[in-house]
Amino acid sequence: MSRYRTAEVPVAGGDLHVGIWEPENGTADAAPAVLMIHGVTASHLSWPLVADRLPFARVIAPDLRGRGRSNELTGSAGLDAHARDLVAVLDALGIDRAVVVGHSMGAFVALVLGERYPERVSRLVLVDGGLPLDVPDELSADEVIRLVLGPTAERLAMRFASVEAYLDFWRAHPAFTRDWTPALEAYFAYDLVGEEPELRPATRYATLEEDSMDQNTGTAIAEALARLRHPTALLTAERGLLDQLPALYAADRLPDLLSAHPGITHVAVSDVNHYTIVLSERGADAVADVVRDQLALASAAVLS
Repeated sequence: MSRYRTAEVPVAGGDLHVGIWEPENGTADAAPAVLMIHGVTASHLSWPLVADRLPFARVIAPDLRGRGRSNELTGSAGLDAHARDLVAVLDALGIDRAVVVGHSMGAFVALVLGERYPERVSRLVLVDGGLPLDVPDELSADEVIRLVLGPTAERLAMRFASVEAYLDFWRAHPAFTRDWTPALEAYFAYDLVGEEPELRPATRYATLEEDSMDQNTGTAIAEALARLRHPTALLTAERGLLDQLPALYAADRLPDLLSAHPGITHVAVSDVNHYTIVLSERGADAVADVVRDQLALASAAVLS
């Protein structure tokens, strides 16, 4: 029997679509819980490879509002809204506390969740996200958003005649030339909504813009990092979004970033980029190893 199922959780403005991997043995109530939060234009299908490596855990991964099958939700977005949605998911599934794992934008959401609802989080795992990005200081807020969203906005405006045409678009992307798999095809195919020949990416641009404005120009992230309430691990990818150097967190910036946040432990993950740190076998191995360690530490803390 498959561990995987989906559920719809009522939140403000509609239902949030949630992927759930139940533990292979034992009952869900007795299993440790892991809440996984995807990136800015991703979905819960960012996480199957990592979930497969945690067969003893209950893994919960929603499509954030404005993405995936949660893309029709109405109302405001932003980091606080996502945090409230995630608490609603935990409540609906009867989960008191979880190890929270966030990739890319999901890492920033994880920090805000931990700040706003500290009792619902045991430990944090930030995957190539969460710490301040390297954005030129002289740019205005609008310029920052244009810099961050430019290529993504172009893709969200595109239309595709077929699923295969969308897969061809991503096959040509330098981040995936070494790591094309059936699981990756399923991830990208899930991203499409609409009908042929007018298929389009599921992410709503207005939601994306609202989230990016909050993440890049708001105060929530700085406040969460200044008052970091939970043991936190950061994993960084060796290469960036286009499989290039420097990475999102360049090696020459990391020492200063980490010294500014001494409560964060760091794991550098080699031979992966910003995407394949979760969407490849070797990336999933590294992430799952850290999550497994964090679950063990959370369990030991409860027993002590």
